[in-house]
Amino acid sequence: MDNPEIKENAVYTPKETEELLKISTSTVKRMLKKGLIRANKVGGQYRIMGKEILRLVSPELEKKAVKSYLDIKKKVVDRINPW
Repeated sequence: MDNPEIKENAVYTPKETEELLKISTSTVKRMLKKGLIRANKVGGQYRIMGKEILRLVSPELEKKAVKSYLDIKKKVVDRINPW
């Protein structure tokens, strides 16, 4: 996607969302699983509204995402350290 513009009423796949936000596949999956990105399943595949992607880039959600990431990181570190 060259110089993409996120359209509020467009429907995007997780792959398109990755490209728009410049994040990895695993990050998109994590965000979907945690509910940070609201999506609908159509035919077993996620579809994400453009307004959801636009909401993602808001500062409030970024703080929530960072907190969620740090919580997950702490759980991983706590589990790995005893090894």
